[in-house]
Amino acid sequence: MTGPSIRPRRLRATPAMRRLVAETRLHPAELVLPMFVREGLREPVPISSMPGVVNHSLDSLRRASLEAAEAGVGGVMLFGIPEHKDGIGSGATADDGILNVATRAVVAEVGDALVVQTDLCLDEFTDHGHCGVLAADGSVDNDASLLRYRDMAVAQATAGSQLLGLSGMMDAQVAAVRDALDSNDFGGTAILGYAAKYASAFYGPFREAVDSSLVGDRRSYQLDAANRREGLREVLLDVEEGADIVMVKPAMSYLDVLADAAAVCPVPVWAYQVSGEYAMIEAAAANGWIDRRRAIEESVVSIKRAGADAILSYWAVELADWLRS
Repeated sequence: MTGPSIRPRRLRATPAMRRLVAETRLHPAELVLPMFVREGLREPVPISSMPGVVNHSLDSLRRASLEAAEAGVGGVMLFGIPEHKDGIGSGATADDGILNVATRAVVAEVGDALVVQTDLCLDEFTDHGHCGVLAADGSVDNDASLLRYRDMAVAQATAGSQLLGLSGMMDAQVAAVRDALDSNDFGGTAILGYAAKYASAFYGPFREAVDSSLVGDRRSYQLDAANRREGLREVLLDVEEGADIVMVKPAMSYLDVLADAAAVCPVPVWAYQVSGEYAMIEAAAANGWIDRRRAIEESVVSIKRAGADAILSYWAVELADWLRS
């Protein structure tokens, strides 16, 4: 009896063969490390729901940024947590606001070794925790929020941010920020549009990290988890408004949206492996239920395979070290 002549297993026989025929590859430069910096800290403080991740002081942020650069990651995304909040998020545009101070510090530390990126959103800075300013009836006022975003864009670009991450999900936010940058001689500052950002349960640990004061939810402006076509529509709108890069967030629960975007977008498409995705793998690994390294590698490869050109991940530096070794 003769066996089958077509044997796909031939290309899986050895580690060397599997490496040679791999369809998807990761590189450290395709990874971006999200980092939190909290005003008033002297030492970094661990985030309980995200083992291994901390709220940085300015000093520890500088050290961690340099470590990321040495690991070869493509960039860092900075999030600032102020000591004081108000209704319009004044700290987001203040020259001495924590995010702008931190941006200057990281730029001075790493230079052009990686792309210094900043989160352009009001939620960390407002006492109500929403991503925009509120109208008299308590709803999020889209157009009033755009005015704040314009001011934030100029403040962050002045501080040295090379890529502004627009994560607020306000209509026309990319167009408003592009106009503000171009009108203030920051035409060279790039925009990352969080184009398809879904109202997700997987943001929970992040809200601990940034000490969120959110009242209610963000379903009136973030996308509904049931909607795939709407995600692509938002992506294409951001491209039309001038986004240099677009984002799908979260990553692993929305790989279909990511693949849709990657198939048609003329600009790079990124994805954010969010805090809840990180926390689940860490928790399962800590309990001995999964192999930690294999699960991390598989999760990030799946995002790359779906079409992401770069991935924001809290494992960016650790994964980069694995890839280099």
